[in-house]
Amino acid sequence: MSKDRSYQAVTGRKGEIINQAMGVDYSKYESDGIAFDYEAMMNDTGYTLEDHIRIQREFNVGNTPIFELHNLTALARKCAAPGKGARIFVKDEASNPAGSFKERRAAASVYHAKKMGYKGVIAATSGNYGAAVASQAAMQGLKCIIVQECYDSKGSGQPEIVEKARKCEALGAEVLQLSVGPELFYEVLMMLEDTGYFNASLYSAFGVGGVETLGWELGHQFKERCGRNPDVVVCANAGGGNLTGTARGLRKAGCDAKVVAASVDLKGLSMASDVQFNRKSFTTAHTGFGVPYATNPDHSDVPRSAARPLRYMDRYVTVKQGEVFYITEALATLEGMEKGPAGNTSLAAAFSLAQEMDQDQIIVAQETEYTGAGKHLQPQLTFARRNGIELKFGDPAEEVAGQNIIFPAKPSLLKARDADLDHMRRSLIRHQTANAAALTAADIAYLAQEVNRDEDYVRAILKELGK
Repeated sequence: MSKDRSYQAVTGRKGEIINQAMGVDYSKYESDGIAFDYEAMMNDTGYTLEDHIRIQREFNVGNTPIFELHNLTALARKCAAPGKGARIFVKDEASNPAGSFKERRAAASVYHAKKMGYKGVIAATSGNYGAAVASQAAMQGLKCIIVQECYDSKGSGQPEIVEKARKCEALGAEVLQLSVGPELFYEVLMMLEDTGYFNASLYSAFGVGGVETLGWELGHQFKERCGRNPDVVVCANAGGGNLTGTARGLRKAGCDAKVVAASVDLKGLSMASDVQFNRKSFTTAHTGFGVPYATNPDHSDVPRSAARPLRYMDRYVTVKQGEVFYITEALATLEGMEKGPAGNTSLAAAFSLAQEMDQDQIIVAQETEYTGAGKHLQPQLTFARRNGIELKFGDPAEEVAGQNIIFPAKPSLLKARDADLDHMRRSLIRHQTANAAALTAADIAYLAQEVNRDEDYVRAILKELGK
């Protein structure tokens, strides 16, 4: 008897499908209340940090270099007050085989899929993760299907997403491109059920655990090179796995650097809107993912996301689209490093934040990505102009996402702006307790971990919410 293929039926079987597609029973981590055992979920993968390092080295991932950006540091100091302007470094994740840090997420997922006897892997992604999974599947001898949210209803696709499709296909993957809307995870669930392939989710403990090697490497590299820890590590933030994994790795390396999240400010644009989908010039590392995934991390393709960014971030800043394009050009012309715009989100923030810090301090932009074809800034800007977006120089503070892109008229106008972390913490507590009855002591302790605050803070927010 054939199974019901309606949207409601397929999404209703999500838990069963994911269990079969990953071999993970998420229910074992649940409690009678809202709490779940996050650390048990992370540990039950069976892969230690050392295992992730070994697997990544076996498949040419990781051990990426750090570079000091002397000329950008000098420029930041010209814009800063006397004595200010921290040394700016970048960790060059573009040197991974598929060109981004996401290969760290893909390596263990593909390795585990092969170990468990799966014949192939499936990943839902519009960006770098697809290429990372395709690359690792090719190396490790598995079939691969990548599902992209790519087009609006007119059939117009973002240059960066179209570029990633070409890269995935070049690496041997089959690519399914969809229009924007709720069908993405529906199609993925059906394919997982039909093929019996492994769900190489961005949000699994396998993937986020793989990013821990990035933070661990970074911590040890600075001790070896500078004899000390960096003061601040800036992580581009979208779904939260990049920041979560890096922060956990820094801790395991004994590094106490402050962890700052950075996203492109796309306030006012809906990521689920067909009309607005192509009125943005960034497919990741923006607030359209960064804010909702921080405040409600479990609305992903797994029952419980391993990406829990509010547990780890000390600060959350945003930068404008024009500022990221500006720093992309500055990195190329001043430092001789041409990297993809999305990977320069953290660098744009670091350039601004360095001006708040003393000159003997160190700030690190935690990752770069490759560039080329549709990922280059020029196709992105041409696409923006074609979609009616005004491009001009001026004060980026006046930029309105979906209407214009404003490049800084001078470097001192590039400013990282603080997001309201307390508001985000309240939102997370509200989301997680929306359908809860009486909260237990375990629930309160869990919420305190989720928002990286003490239990009195949680109780005060609950009182405000009438809980």
